Order: sequence, then C-alpha cells, then structure tokens
Amino acid sequence: MKDFQANKNPQAESKKTTIPPYMKAISGSFGGIVEACCLQPIDVIKTRLQLDRMGNYKGIVHCGATVSSTEGVRALWKGLTPFATHLTLKYALRMGSNAMLQSAFKDSDTGTLSNKARFLSGFGAGVLEALVIVTPFEVVKIRLQQQRGLSRELLKYKGPIHCAHTIIREEGLFGLWAGAAPTVMRNGTNQAAMFTAKNAFDVVLWKKHEGDGKVLQPWQSMISGFLAGTAGPVCTGPFDVVKTRLMAQSRDGGEVKYKGMVHAIRTIYAEEGLSALWKGLLPRLMRIPPGQAIMWAVADQIIGLYERRYFHSAAL
Repeated sequence: MKDFQANKNPQAESKKTTIPPYMKAISGSFGGIVEACCLQPIDVIKTRLQLDRMGNYKGIVHCGATVSSTEGVRALWKGLTPFATHLTLKYALRMGSNAMLQSAFKDSDTGTLSNKARFLSGFGAGVLEALVIVTPFEVVKIRLQQQRGLSRELLKYKGPIHCAHTIIREEGLFGLWAGAAPTVMRNGTNQAAMFTAKNAFDVVLWKKHEGDGKVLQPWQSMISGFLAGTAGPVCTGPFDVVKTRLMAQSRDGGEVKYKGMVHAIRTIYAEEGLSALWKGLLPRLMRIPPGQAIMWAVADQIIGLYERRYFHSAAL
C-alpha cells in the first residue's frame, strides 16, 4: 500500500506542527454530541432488528414504523442519554488516545507517520475505548432499547442509572462488561481502518495533511468521513451481532443462552444461518458512515479553528 506520509515539500514540512491530543479529544466530544442527536433512531432500529429472532420486523422502514405506532415516536430516541454520553466520552478518548499513540509511533528523525503505525494507533485507540467506555455504556443502552413500551411502571429498567444498578445487583459488576471480547475486536478493527482511510482520503481527495494549516470545508470532511466509515461495518458485522446478543441477555434467570463470543457465533450460525451474523448491517451502514461524516465535519472545523489561530499559513 502506498504510504501517505507527511507533506513532502521541505518548506511545508518545516512549518508542520502537531495538533495536541487534548484538541483532538475536544473536537471528538463535540462531534459525538451532534452525531448522537441526529442518528439515535437508526441505532434503535438496528438494535431491534439484531434482537428480532421471530421475524417480527420486515425491514428498516417496517421496524421504525412499528416502533413508532406501538410505542410512540419518542421510543425511537430510547437510550439517547447513555448513547450521547457514551459517544461524547468515546470520541474524546478515541481521538485523544489515537493522537497520543501516533505521536509515540512517529519517526523520531523525520516526524512522519507510516500507514502501519497509523493502523496500529487506530487499533490501540479502538481497544482502549471498547474496554473503558463502549462496553458498559452499550450494555445499558441495549438493555433499555430492547424493552417494549413507554410506561415506566411496566419496564424493568427505569432509566440509565437504574439499569446500571440493576445489572450490578443481579449480575455483578462484570455484567456491565458482557460482550467485551467482540466489542474489542469490532472497535479495534473499525478504528484502525477508519483513521487510516480518513487520512488517505484527505490526502488523495483534498491534498490535506495534518498540521499543514489547510482547513477543510465541512462538506469535504463529510465526504472523507463517510467513505472512511463504510468498510468497518461490513468487516465487523458478526462481532457487532454477537456483541448485541451477549449484552442483551440477562443473567437474573440463571442460565444464559450464549456462553461467549465463539459459542454465540456458532449458535447463531446453526440456528439462524450465516446471514444472521450480518443482521442489522443496513441500518449500521445507514448510521456509521453518516455518523462519521457528521463527527468529522464538526471535529475538523474545531481543529481548523485551532489551526487558524496558531498556524500561520491557514488556507481557507
């Protein structure tokens, strides 16, 4: 693979400045808030489709219409509080840790970053976010989303905090980390591919190198982000389905159906067929690439403000 490294122009190279990790973290957190508010209904539909073993939903539109008609439109924003909090913290950790890892992997003499180092930095950031933030927040989010109806009296989990307390009481602290293994695999692979692809698309499409002072327009960031966000869902579909099934099952009844990641994959394949491992792929493709487009449009503008203020040759 061709190695897209830092600006090859020596004069531009001398002006190249590294954007500090805290700015990357701030930009990611704001991007996460906007993304969560815009795309929560698609995430609810994706979760319902992945948990649908009886074929109650005929597709994305039917699922959304059924949820809206039987539970009210507000049901499409179920789990928004943990989802928005989760995305804000996740993107802050992802962007910040990726920037720190990239700094550690940069060539000490030239200051350039190879594609291999960029890939490893993204994978490390994905693993870290999966263990620290993604798994416990998604367990709570999925438990809330799988509940039918809007009457609090009839719901087992009354809200995010009550849900977390109930899981800890009934299943122990590690109940919040159900499905951690497939989540680590999914997020690590996703972020390795995403950061590598985003940088490549920025360079190929817009001749943009980090720290060169050139600020992308929002539409340019959205195109790069959208394209970078497409590969991950296809490659990691089985991990996402298994993660959802493991997180959704409660241990309060004693035995659980799925014993772990490998057992879940084999069971789903045996009972529902190979295609079941990619259930919810279309809503994932409807959510993740647009989500990355929204997040990068916001994040790149915040980073752009920093570049315009502190880099002396910003090109608008």
